[in-house]
Amino acid sequence: MNSTQNTGLQLVSQIQLWARELGFSQIGVASVDLSSAEAGLSAWLAQGFHGEMAYMASHGLKRARPAELVPGTVSVITARMNYLPRDTPADWQAVEFSRLTRPDEAIVSVYARGRDYHKVLRARLQKLSERIAAHVGPLGFRVFTDSAPVLEAELASRSGQGWRGKHTLVLSRDAGSMFFLGEIYLDLALPATEPTSEHCGSCSACIDICPTQAILAPQRLDARRCISYLTIEHAGPIPEEMRPLLANRIYGCDDCQLACPWNKFAQRSALPDFDERAGLSGAKLITLLGWTEEEFLRYTEGSPIRRIGVERWRRNIAVAMGNAIRGGLADAHMQQALEASASNDTPLVREHASWALAQGVAPPTSP
Repeated sequence: MNSTQNTGLQLVSQIQLWARELGFSQIGVASVDLSSAEAGLSAWLAQGFHGEMAYMASHGLKRARPAELVPGTVSVITARMNYLPRDTPADWQAVEFSRLTRPDEAIVSVYARGRDYHKVLRARLQKLSERIAAHVGPLGFRVFTDSAPVLEAELASRSGQGWRGKHTLVLSRDAGSMFFLGEIYLDLALPATEPTSEHCGSCSACIDICPTQAILAPQRLDARRCISYLTIEHAGPIPEEMRPLLANRIYGCDDCQLACPWNKFAQRSALPDFDERAGLSGAKLITLLGWTEEEFLRYTEGSPIRRIGVERWRRNIAVAMGNAIRGGLADAHMQQALEASASNDTPLVREHASWALAQGVAPPTSP
């Protein structure tokens, strides 16, 4: 090993120490050559699996070409941050699945119950970058957290954060998949960290559990069928045939992760930022539908939920209420709340509220 390589490895080790002080769980380094991923990205986009997420296609193959996205980039630091709340119980997967047995309860994805991860990771990645710059001198860098056309999971898997699970998420033997990823694009050459091997084997738990069969095959996801996409990214009416499959999930879906055996090793966050906020875990659907726009903005301040806006929020809740009614839940207060939305809300919400009310009407019998 020459002195340059040794210096690079020492710097990576120092960066890993600084990162842990900032709450990151693991740091890796990837090269900028992602050419082998371009064909898969192009095919996925060509099949329309990205749905209405136009940003996925708008930058073309720049997603797989870091040096084109940020000219001068020669290496990428990848960062992992665990997000399970600090008080998460040992049997958390069973606890989360049990929410599906309470149809009047709203299910918000675990990652969204605390502070907006974009803000948390971006601020800490910026601090890490500045610390590196203070150590090495003039440095060109740009930080990303699910905020630009970056092949995040590809970079993470190439840098040893884990392997691509069959659900397309990155999986770690030490931390499952309950973590956020972020990147720092650098004009500083650093030695790449070693990738890890895959450990899914013949397991198909994530594919089998998916409520909408959005995982078409290992590592092949049709986002248009994914509940996370439908409740968060999709702006218009939720397709009627998909509505019953949402059950009482109103923001995201964790099922593929809850079913994954590796998530018994999921780690609790070291930060209070991802602790559950009051009102976003175990809340009743009727309570959340009753939020005014002002209350929605107040209760979701600093939360990733705010990005969908109050209209999609109510749309999703109306669908969940319809599913509760379809399942036999007779609740006069829920009925009244839906009737009010069906009369007085936006056209999008009115349509979903009317659909929900119709779920309690028995179909006519044949003569």
